[in-house]
Amino acid sequence: MRISKVGGVIAAANKKVAQPLLQVGTISVIRRIVITYQQAGIFPIVIITGAEEDEVKRQLASYGVIFVQNTEEGEPELLTSVKLGLEYLDGKCDRVMFTPVNVPMFTPTTLLTLMERDEDIVIASYQGHGGHPVLISRKAIPAILRYRGGDGLRGAISSSRLWRAWVDVDDRGVLLNVHNVDELEAQLEEHNAAILHPVLHMRMEKETPFLNERLKLLLFLLSNNYSIRKGCQCTGLAYSKAWEMINQLEHNLGYLVVERQRGGKGGGGTSLTPEGERFLLAYQEFEEAIHRLAQKEFRERFIDTKIIP
Repeated sequence: MRISKVGGVIAAANKKVAQPLLQVGTISVIRRIVITYQQAGIFPIVIITGAEEDEVKRQLASYGVIFVQNTEEGEPELLTSVKLGLEYLDGKCDRVMFTPVNVPMFTPTTLLTLMERDEDIVIASYQGHGGHPVLISRKAIPAILRYRGGDGLRGAISSSRLWRAWVDVDDRGVLLNVHNVDELEAQLEEHNAAILHPVLHMRMEKETPFLNERLKLLLFLLSNNYSIRKGCQCTGLAYSKAWEMINQLEHNLGYLVVERQRGGKGGGGTSLTPEGERFLLAYQEFEEAIHRLAQKEFRERFIDTKIIP
């Protein structure tokens, strides 16, 4: 079920290279990337976990992201994480924005610049040097998944016949990584200014709330044939809490959102009803419209007027 124009993947699995909890400023690098992705309207965001997995999940539990574990033995290759993320998002969105967690300082403006292009592969670059993130179209996903060479994502892209573009941006952050903390700290003030944004936490309620970001994410997973248990694992929700939220949603809407199938391993299968799919798509479109409006009004009232320098 395609629900989004651009989804996101953040690779944080390699325990030797990835440092998702490295703090730059007052927040970890993985939270910094998630905030940057969300400001550009990217949904869903998939975190490929491995390094410091439990704490990563704890820090991001309220951010409405999906956790997919890289179970490759030893130190997982980056391409393995790329493929896990692309496999998960294949068929769910038109394009996928990818970055490793060790490149945390690119800006939302850079993401939006990449999203304006229509090539199969769009790579951010600074002064002629390619970096991250990389935007991958759904047409390009099969070619990357087929690649079996030893040169990582670069090799997968180079060996294909995909339509590519290196887009030069005025953003040194596309090259900066966690192996030079001094450079990240030097970029901090500029990056903090770039990620200044209004934060909207959308929910529906009558007398009490009955739909929030985590339930929306769970519905998204169910729309793509995830079981309730697997959906809970990916979102950090307790199984009993998930059913409580679904039941409350259905009570308030007045119709079934989830199709129950009793029995089977793990407590039976689940999927969205046709009414549930229509509701989820309408809510996603509603959120996208509100996000665009909020960004426009914030920019015009605070940034363009210099009320916030």
